[in-house]
Formats: sequence, C-alpha cells, structure tokens
Amino acid sequence: MGKGGNAVAVPAIPKVSEVLIDGRFYDVTSFKHPGGSVIKFLAGSGADATPTYNEFHTRSKKADKFLKSLPSRSATSEEVKQANELSKLLPGDSASPTWQTGASPLTDLVKVEALNKDFDAFRAELVAEGFFKPSITHVVYRVTEIAVMFVVSSWMMLQANVLLNIAGVLMHGLAQGRCGWLMHEGGHYSLTGKISVDRRLQEFVYGYGCGMSGAWWRNQHNKHHATPQKMKHDVDLDTLPLMAWNKALPAVNRVLPGSMMALWLKYQAYLFFPVTSYLVGLGWTTFLHPRHSLRTKHYFELASMAARYAAFAAAFAPAYGVLGALGLYMATFVVACNYIFINFSVSHTHLPVSAASEYLHWVVYSAIHTTNIAPSALCNWWMSYLNFQVEHHLFPSMPQFRHKTISPRVKTLFEKHGLVYDVRPYWGALADTFRNLDHVGAHAAGDKSHAH
Repeated sequence: MGKGGNAVAVPAIPKVSEVLIDGRFYDVTSFKHPGGSVIKFLAGSGADATPTYNEFHTRSKKADKFLKSLPSRSATSEEVKQANELSKLLPGDSASPTWQTGASPLTDLVKVEALNKDFDAFRAELVAEGFFKPSITHVVYRVTEIAVMFVVSSWMMLQANVLLNIAGVLMHGLAQGRCGWLMHEGGHYSLTGKISVDRRLQEFVYGYGCGMSGAWWRNQHNKHHATPQKMKHDVDLDTLPLMAWNKALPAVNRVLPGSMMALWLKYQAYLFFPVTSYLVGLGWTTFLHPRHSLRTKHYFELASMAARYAAFAAAFAPAYGVLGALGLYMATFVVACNYIFINFSVSHTHLPVSAASEYLHWVVYSAIHTTNIAPSALCNWWMSYLNFQVEHHLFPSMPQFRHKTISPRVKTLFEKHGLVYDVRPYWGALADTFRNLDHVGAHAAGDKSHAH
C-alpha cells in the first residue's frame, strides 16, 4: 500500500496503557471498557483520542465519571505536539489508491492545529443549534413505518394471489432491512437520546426484526467507527472466507492460488448478490448472534429473537404448513440480507485502507475512508439518511435525518482545509463496489489480467 495516511514513526510514550484525552493521559491498565477492546486501538499510540471519546460518549454521564476516576497526568507540550504530528498526512506515492481520491494538505503542524480549531468550533455550533437533539416525532414515524410494512406485507403473503404474494415477500424483506437501519441508529443512541431506552429499542428491533444481537453489533460497530478502513482495527475488513474487500489486506495475499477459497473469491462479485449476503445473514442468525447473546447474558435479545420466529410461524404455518412457512421465511430473509448488506457496502468497501501503524485525524478518516451517496428523496428514504456517510462518521451520535441539513456546511469545512468531499451517484457507487470486489477477487485468485 502507498502512503495513504500519516505514515510517521509513533513517538515513545511512558506507558503503553495511556490514552490522551483533552490534554491529559489516562491510565487504562486495569480499566474494563464497557465498549470492548476498541479502547486498545489508541492506548499507547500517543495519538489524540479526544474526538473519538467525545463522539462516542456525548450522551453518557457515566463515561465522564469513569474517566475522571482513572489515574491521569497532564500531557506535556511536547507530547501534545507529538499527538498532533501523528495526525499529519505526508505526501503520498502517486500510485497509492488513497491519494488517488485526493490528497490532504495536512503536511505541517500549523495546518493540523487549524483543522482542530475549526472542527471544534463547528461542532460547538451544531450542538448550540440543536442538531444533536433527538426528535421523538421522527422516531414514532420510523417505528410506525416498519410496523405498517410488516402488517401489510403479511396480509399480502396470505392472499390467494401470486403477484400479491411476491410483493408481500419483497415488502416483508424490506421491512426487516429497515429494522437494520433503525437499530443502527438506536445503537448510536441517537433515537431518543436516552442510552438505556435506545439500547433496549435497538435490541428489540434487531432481535425481532432481524434475528440478530444489538450487543454484538455495538461491540463490533464501534471499532469500525473509531478507525474506519484501518487494517487490524476495522472489523468490517475482516470478512474472509466469504468476502475480501481490499487486496492490501495480508489475509487476501495468503490465499493459495487454485484453492477453493481462491475460486470462491474470484467470483465474489457475482456471488455477493444474492448468495454471499444471504449466507452471512444466515450464519449470524443461526449461530454467531444467538451465541453472543447467550454468552453475554443478553436474555432480552434472545427473547426478541424467539418472538420473531414464533410470530412468523403463527402467522404463516396454518396457511402454508411448517415447511411452506420456512420457505416463505427464507425468501423474505434473502431480500432483507441483500437490501441491508449491499447498501452498507457502497460507502466504504471500495475505498483504500490505512495501515495498522497509521493514525489519521478524525476528520481525515471521514474524508479518505467514506463516501456520500448523492441525495434524493428516494435515496434518503432507501438508505435512511446513511447515504450521508461522511457526516455520520464525523458525528455518529447525531440523529441521522439531520445530516442532510448540515452537509453543505461540512463540505465548506472540507474545502477550506483542502479535503475531498466525496459524493457519488447511487448506481455509480454500486458499480464501484462490485468492480472492486471483482478486482480484489481476481488478485486473490492470482489472475493478474484485471486485478488492478
């Protein structure tokens, strides 16, 4: 990989277990982080974890109490300078895929500090203007929409009309997928703004609507948000043996040419829809997620999952029989998996990766490693405003429907600091996603004719 980030030497830090937040180093040696191992990504690096901490814990009073209870010390001016140095981007290799998306001008400390100042001021403005405040009206709309879709699609699937049955399967699958969008926002605590309520809503919506675990999702998705597209950090890159998103990943280069995995990856662009997406969802619902809920004692999630299957059986087994109801369920689930997974893939997977040793500025992560999908009324609904992925990664705790409003201001901030504000048409981003899958698959299989 070329120099896609600030490939500079990590300065020595007195303790590898320290995290720098707001000018203080906090010792997390014996701290069991409720969010999981994501805290290890910045511990001991010397990089400034302040933006990451603020965006993840903006609504958590407990987080501030925990932080203040930890052993800490003031960072020296030299250590603060080193932290800012880590956020610099050095001139990249012209062959680097990162730099083909547009280079950042963060080549000296003055520019890093200027970006820090402007971003902090911008965020403060958004807070003051109420952009982080939830909308209960919007939450009611989202929940009602899904409930209506489930009821109407269930009625359609019970009618003696093939066209209505097919339309019902499609709508039921979309309703399940939209549960994925809704639970995603609940997992970021941006629905009601009350962490306990949003967490329980997420667990129910994800458990009943998708058969999956909110607790598992929170643990994994936080790692993605802390360091998107970063090797050994972003779990969304760890998808082998079913998928390979980037040929720079070491695991991809260890695939043996001629092996079954190499053959599978060679055709992954053709398998992603509809086969691989369905297999991932099936593996999650039948094993990975229920096991996680059981091991972590999230019994409410397990009850929600059980209610999902019981309700489907009660609604359709009398009309279709057990096997017929099972077939109908699988048909709706195929639609759901492809709807949610393919739409999640268009904002990151075709973009370059950063090395595990690189530490990018919070804003630069969003500039280099995310892309927006051009907005329209249909696209905003279809992707539940997650087509504004740049804004979502800058402010993950902001209600997603507000990202549309702030997007022109984000673009202005990026342009001021020479950062690329990447916006692509939906079908163009989809083509980029499948083209990337094809190239990476060819690379893994040893086919050099189009593996670039």
